[in-house]
Amino acid sequence: MRDFFDRLAEPIKTKRLILRAPMLDDVDILCELANNVKIYEMLARLPHPYKEEHAIEFINEIARTNNEHAYAITKKDGNLIGVMSFAKFLDKKIELGYWLGEPYWGKGYASEAALGIINVAKATGICPPIVSRAISANKASINVLKKCSFTIVDERIDDCGHHKGVSVTYLELNSELV
Repeated sequence: MRDFFDRLAEPIKTKRLILRAPMLDDVDILCELANNVKIYEMLARLPHPYKEEHAIEFINEIARTNNEHAYAITKKDGNLIGVMSFAKFLDKKIELGYWLGEPYWGKGYASEAALGIINVAKATGICPPIVSRAISANKASINVLKKCSFTIVDERIDDCGHHKGVSVTYLELNSELV
């Protein structure tokens, strides 16, 4: 997986966004945006309350490892609006995950960032199959993924963490449509 991650372009530029490596200068805004119960309820791995130590740990120990390759999503003016990443998934697949700060919901940023990162992944020439998942009640996120050529492949009840007993929709990228 490291070889694939090493081939991903940096930064990724789209019409309105720049995706770049998270850095310690992002800690304050990460805390401000991620410390939102509405985001926490939709994500399996985001702690709540989200504190400075969580942001520092994410940047220093999680964002760029053999198992994950995260990007800070910023507007062209440099303002951080969220995070998007590829993470190692079962069966030699990668999982696309993301969150945006609530002020940036419904503006097309998630779709734009996802298409940007998917195009860069495909350009490596060694892109594994890409999957994603979302709480089934999170119709906005599922719609973002569908706009990016993901198709629903399964829906089941989660069995761990704070999502135990919650319906989760699993999606897979239809690579012929991207």
